[in-house]
Amino acid sequence: MNVPNHVAIILDGNGRWAKSKGMPRSYGHVKGCANLETICDEMKQMGIKYLTVYAFSTENWKRSREEIDGLMRLFRNYLKKCIKISDRNKMRIRVIGDPSAFDADIQESIRRAEEHSSQYDELHFQLALNYGSRDEIRRAVSRMMEDGKSGVLSGEVTEETIDSYLDTAGIPDPDLLIRTSGEQRLSNFLLWQLAYTEFYFTDVPWPDFKHEELVKAIEKYNDRDRRFGGVKEDTNV
Repeated sequence: MNVPNHVAIILDGNGRWAKSKGMPRSYGHVKGCANLETICDEMKQMGIKYLTVYAFSTENWKRSREEIDGLMRLFRNYLKKCIKISDRNKMRIRVIGDPSAFDADIQESIRRAEEHSSQYDELHFQLALNYGSRDEIRRAVSRMMEDGKSGVLSGEVTEETIDSYLDTAGIPDPDLLIRTSGEQRLSNFLLWQLAYTEFYFTDVPWPDFKHEELVKAIEKYNDRDRRFGGVKEDTNV
């Protein structure tokens, strides 16, 4: 089976999964976080080199105070655990988004996880926190304008120029996007980077997305006729 180089995942359905079991939404987030650790192990074993996950969007601040407080506690614990996961999988951690909105201790945990794992390159793990693609592009354009005024940036603005100002600079675009729990939209995730990505949507909620479901997604990816923006000639005509 040909595995994609870069998989992106919208981790959807934690709260609904918990509600279906008569549990609070926070229980679903805890189980979803544990499943993310397992999937990181699975992808490393399969030979996937890049994994980018949508964990907390810029719109998620609109959720209840109780749920947000629970997510912040979860991030605190998970970011500390990420150091052990990175050692186990030789995994480099990179947070994309705008971490300045988080409390100082969470920002410090992000810095430590990124610094500790910077030596690794067997799996590149991008964790999208306080991330929104429109916000990412807005921040990139603002930096480009500042660099243009100061003379750091000059000449023609190419796609490569824009790439270099995005949060994902230096990371290849995803080959496969997976979204769990039945929704079929991007929800402001990697709008620039997903231009030629294959999409896979499943009704399975994230806490139940196990190895077998990952294999199904990759098998579907293998069935696709990758064209990269061009019309591939049909030699059977």
